[in-house]
Amino acid sequence: MEILKLTTKNIEDEHICCAISDKKCESGYQKKKKWLKTEFKNGYTFKKFDVRGKVFIEYVPIEYTWLPLIGKQFMVINCFWVSGQFKGKGYGKKLLQECMADAKDMDGIIAISSDKKRPFMTDPKFLKYQGFEIIDEAPPLFKLWGFKTNENASYPKILKTAKLGTCSNKKGITAYYSNTCPFTEFYTNQLLREYAKKKNVPIIINHIKNREDGHKMPIPWIINSVFYKGELVSLEMKVEKHLEKLIN
Repeated sequence: MEILKLTTKNIEDEHICCAISDKKCESGYQKKKKWLKTEFKNGYTFKKFDVRGKVFIEYVPIEYTWLPLIGKQFMVINCFWVSGQFKGKGYGKKLLQECMADAKDMDGIIAISSDKKRPFMTDPKFLKYQGFEIIDEAPPLFKLWGFKTNENASYPKILKTAKLGTCSNKKGITAYYSNTCPFTEFYTNQLLREYAKKKNVPIIINHIKNREDGHKMPIPWIINSVFYKGELVSLEMKVEKHLEKLIN
């Protein structure tokens, strides 16, 4: 199978893997494509296998990442997903090799994940198997994984302001989301807002619109996060099950 690189010239004719046939996420799907077209000029890369499925990797030089990280000369994996029938066939390793080839003039590669496999995060077991190591941590569950190609280089770090693990609003629900994922517009900006209204719980939804907003996050994550009374509840899209017990 061929590996395709999305560009401003072909993005309108190619799918971006996630939410391919999910009609309710159509708005988010188009906003993700718009976001990609804007970030391509900053060296953002989206590569995928030429199949109809979730087999892709996204990465960007740390100087242009929206994640609250500090460092230089490292490539940051933003999203990395091999799912369903495509698992266990070496596609993930081939995609990672594409990232490594594009980072050949840099000092290495980093990725935010966790201590175990979680939705929308790169699998830490895969990273460890490929030679990555934990280079920094942030509460309550975040791990920064790194692979160094220049032994004399210093690893990047998570910004101190992103190591709070809690948000400043202690009343009701606080959510953060960006259009780096096509699912967030519907599940966070619409469904979560409707849920809070039904439960009569105050809610604040923060839309991360640029790199500066991302660097102000209290956690090293920008796709989607939901807090309740200041405490992190979930990074998943469908958060009602996580909130229900707390609210009741």
